Amino acid sequence: MVSTEETLPLAAPAATPRRRRWLTVLLWLLIAPFAAWAAARVFGLESGFPTVQLIAFTPYVAAISLLPLVLALLTKRIWPAVAAAVVAIAFAACVLPRWISDSDAGVPAGPTLRVMSVNMLMGRADPDRIVGLVRSGAVDLLAVQEYTDEGRTALRQAGLDETLPNVVSYPRPGVSGSAVYSRFPLTDQGYRRFPSDFGQARAGVRVPGALDVNVESVHPCAPSDRGRDSCWVADLAAQPAATPKGAVSLLIGDFNATLDHEAFRQVLAKGYQDAADVTGAGLDTSWPYDDRWFIPGVTLDHVLADERVGVRKVVVHRIAGTDHKAVFAELVLPKADG
Repeated sequence: MVSTEETLPLAAPAATPRRRRWLTVLLWLLIAPFAAWAAARVFGLESGFPTVQLIAFTPYVAAISLLPLVLALLTKRIWPAVAAAVVAIAFAACVLPRWISDSDAGVPAGPTLRVMSVNMLMGRADPDRIVGLVRSGAVDLLAVQEYTDEGRTALRQAGLDETLPNVVSYPRPGVSGSAVYSRFPLTDQGYRRFPSDFGQARAGVRVPGALDVNVESVHPCAPSDRGRDSCWVADLAAQPAATPKGAVSLLIGDFNATLDHEAFRQVLAKGYQDAADVTGAGLDTSWPYDDRWFIPGVTLDHVLADERVGVRKVVVHRIAGTDHKAVFAELVLPKADG
């Protein structure tokens, strides 16, 4: 007798519990390093080689941290998705503010001061390009790092002294030389020398109609290897505090640090604001842009001003002969009393 019953198709086998467990474990393993990185950034836990160097690349890690979140959502793993979302939010809270202009900060009425910083890479930066940027940007104050005798001569021959005739100059061989050039009268306040042998030219600037200004051409020790982390921390800690009831304080230069470094944020906590962060240009990178294409760009060069100073704009410029971009900022100073 032939059966008239129809054969029903078999249902597709569900993923085995073992397979589901492995997917979950893999997701947690993927989330863990991002969570550790976020914790180090949020709580300022970078310490020693190579953590100090790696933390500079936090904006890139923040973008990649969205990948575990997407995978957790696609595979419907609820708790890994929650954890990945918390990590992504932590990164966003650290990184996104520097991409958003502080429009509510306002710009006070007062004299304008246009400043620029250039790391000359042991005096090898193109002097004609530097002078061209000074003239086209109507720069009033130029801070120079890695300033050598050769660099000073090249800048003079390119005509910088004609445009910015006042200078506090401390050329040195190698990377420790420093200078401040100005359109306005300067007072030489000396050379701040760190135990690391790095140093900073210091100057008082008299801008018509504004409070007196104190400026330093900043260049702390670079945390380039395991033995230099301690001098980097010490040099940043030695940066002067702002004087909110005295002269306007400006720190301009190559800080060898980003907003993701706790040591740099401690400098800001002394009464400063980062000009690029204020204008939403805090993710514009300044180093490196030479033949080291394999290193993602980071923001090591900064203009810090005390909290009384307004910031209109910040722009970075390429200069041949050095691995740092020049950083230009247009500031608004508080008016002089009376």
